[in-house]
Amino acid sequence: MRLTKTLVLGFAAMLLGGGAQAADLPVKAKAIEYVKICSLYGAGFYYIPGTDTCIKLGGYMRIDAVFGSSSDFDAANRGLGGAQNRLSNYYTTQSRQDLKIDTRTATEYGVVRTFAELVFTWRTGTYAGAGTTGVNGATSYTTAAASQVAGGSLGLYYAFIQFGGFTFGKAESQFRTPWAEYPANSMELPGSAGWDPVNQISYTADFGQGITASISAQDQVQNYTTNVWNVSGATAAGLAAGVYGATDISGSRAPDLVARVRVDQAWGLFQASFAAHENHAAYYGASEVTGHPGDKWGWAGQLALSIKNLPTGAGDSINLTGVYTNGASSYNFHDYLGYSFAMYGGTNVAGAYQSLGLAGVSDSVFVTGAGQEMTTTYGFNGGYTHNWDPYWNTSIFGAWAAVRYNNTAKGYICGAFVTTLALSNGAPGCNPDFNYAVVGTRTGWTPVKDLTFSAELAYMMLDQKYAGGSTVTLPLQAGIAKPAATYELKDQNSLVLLLRAQKNF
Repeated sequence: MRLTKTLVLGFAAMLLGGGAQAADLPVKAKAIEYVKICSLYGAGFYYIPGTDTCIKLGGYMRIDAVFGSSSDFDAANRGLGGAQNRLSNYYTTQSRQDLKIDTRTATEYGVVRTFAELVFTWRTGTYAGAGTTGVNGATSYTTAAASQVAGGSLGLYYAFIQFGGFTFGKAESQFRTPWAEYPANSMELPGSAGWDPVNQISYTADFGQGITASISAQDQVQNYTTNVWNVSGATAAGLAAGVYGATDISGSRAPDLVARVRVDQAWGLFQASFAAHENHAAYYGASEVTGHPGDKWGWAGQLALSIKNLPTGAGDSINLTGVYTNGASSYNFHDYLGYSFAMYGGTNVAGAYQSLGLAGVSDSVFVTGAGQEMTTTYGFNGGYTHNWDPYWNTSIFGAWAAVRYNNTAKGYICGAFVTTLALSNGAPGCNPDFNYAVVGTRTGWTPVKDLTFSAELAYMMLDQKYAGGSTVTLPLQAGIAKPAATYELKDQNSLVLLLRAQKNF
């Protein structure tokens, strides 16, 4: 027995470096700090070990297939999708992993919150480029990393800090509603400021009973600027794509100033929003000495209403939004929807190759030597969702929006159409105003918690205002394989089907 004990101790001493004695062997284990549930901020929060900060992780995995469009969740209304030929996709797919990171820390000044949402996305690309040997085929599949076979893209949707009623960073615009352009749908709709988060400094006062008021200074670049066009720089190729001039957006001078009042209670939600948007154009020509138009402020106003728990069923809801803008069109036509439209179809006009629906959205237009002319838009969207049972729901949705140019702006744009595209009816037959509408329905099935399969069908209509029978003469458009020919200007439409599988966690 003594020999056995000696051998065991000797072996242990060898493992410990040969210098340990028997009395050195018992070592007290270091205390393990287990992750503890944090019940202060709702389900799903846990204390970060060694801190008093609570964290919650969430997100989703989403797989989409869009049939009838080359765009994600949008109609075939421009580019290769709008061309409606052999270069257009019959379907487009996307896979996305979303990760949300939410932290809360209790302090003597109140709760400090940070929130970030990151997405990893891969989507189908489109064939692009004109052949170099006289054959109009693709020279490359896509140049976007998001669509390369072994590629993808990283997106940062949200990244903000909240403290004492203030929000700093990339968060939802204080102008938008909780549903934005998705009142009961996933396809893109006009009639709202859009979903896109934006960098901002905001303050929200909470008066209790679900009543809040917010003021904000938010970044206007990209998210909240459509087009500032110098029509003197219009080209035949640009006009054929719904681009009515040379892009003349300049550097940022002032953020968008936003105010919002919201009542959010058990019955539903009411919201009124207002935004002021500065239009700051660049130079008339290639250098400073050419001069520039003066700055002009635009604005947008919005009213929204949500009604919950309708008598038609538990969880049923109606969401409605109406918006009016002058010189701030992105609060109606958001950046996911697109700011120019060129849709091709058939024609019965003798001598015309095909028909074409053209439309362009701007904040302002001008010509060299003149000031900016503000563009007016208005529209609405709405949706109704009915829950048949805990597993099935169906929604119907719709949107309608209008773009209106004043007489001076129409004169600029129509002059370009007559001289550059040889508009057949001349200036009297020219009117760049248009309406854009979408109607659709969606049905979802949730067989188990947080897993939903859905199908959504949307019909889009472009109602242009050029005189009936008007034609234009377009140059060769090699990128979409459209020949130099005469085209009838005509209303167009598009039907799109979206199939989706999504697992939340």
